[in-house]
Amino acid sequence: MKIAVLSRSENIYSTKRLIEAGQERGHEMRVVHTRHCYMSINSEKPGIHYDGESLLGFDAIIPRISPTNTFYGTAVVRQFEMMGVFSVNESVAISRSRDKLRSLQLLARKGIGMPLTGFGNRPDAAQDLIELVGGPPLVIKLLEGTQGVGVVLAETHQAAESVIDAFRGLKAFFLVQEYIKEAGGADIRCFVIGDKVVASMMRQGQEGDFRSNLHRGGSAQIIKITPEERATAVKAAKIMGLNVAGVDVLRSKRGPLIMEVNSSPGLEGIEKATGKDVAGMIIEFIEKQAKPGKTKTKGKG
Repeated sequence: MKIAVLSRSENIYSTKRLIEAGQERGHEMRVVHTRHCYMSINSEKPGIHYDGESLLGFDAIIPRISPTNTFYGTAVVRQFEMMGVFSVNESVAISRSRDKLRSLQLLARKGIGMPLTGFGNRPDAAQDLIELVGGPPLVIKLLEGTQGVGVVLAETHQAAESVIDAFRGLKAFFLVQEYIKEAGGADIRCFVIGDKVVASMMRQGQEGDFRSNLHRGGSAQIIKITPEERATAVKAAKIMGLNVAGVDVLRSKRGPLIMEVNSSPGLEGIEKATGKDVAGMIIEFIEKQAKPGKTKTKGKG
């Protein structure tokens, strides 16, 4: 098969591993920088050009779209879909998962457990928002933040109101969320492929930091998850429409709570913590699923 990895760099660990895994299984692999693509949008013969050449003949693509490139990256994925190319994660699902507010609303509608969350825009609603999630301590998150950036733990009413005022001053949208104290600054990353959790790890924040992101110095170790955690992670990925997802779960007194569903989960942390060939599992999924024109949306939406 001819498979493209849509990525901003061939030197990123996840991109390199996908290329290696595909080549080991006998596939023709290529890295395609989405920002270098330009598109011919027409009803008869849609196409993609890349540094002066036409991109043709691909059987499948693996989108590795960075959060800062969601708009243009998903446009490129849509164009491949219009050309009948199988995408591991489709454009609509990627866009849906990147919208933190929309994704939480979709999960809540389907009965998925999550931390109590408040969202509002009125300047005089700060106190009500704080009370909606049970009062301090609470977490305030920028809607556009990634990898723990723009996430603040407010331990008092005064601190919460100060952070809310600061974010409002920046004209930024944000969520106010319940702080799950019993999680102890740790979360579980469940790596979902298809309808299975193929690997899971517990991520623990540095001492004094409630954020568990590995990019911020957190540590990771393999963990055995419960059947309820497994089922919740798979269901959350399906609600988003993602075939490959990193689902972040908090352990709480009332069961597993979903924090986020990531459409481009990194491979380095999960592979090193678990020793599993997750990249190879993604390629194996493509081998089983990729057929010409097999996209749910076919570029629509």
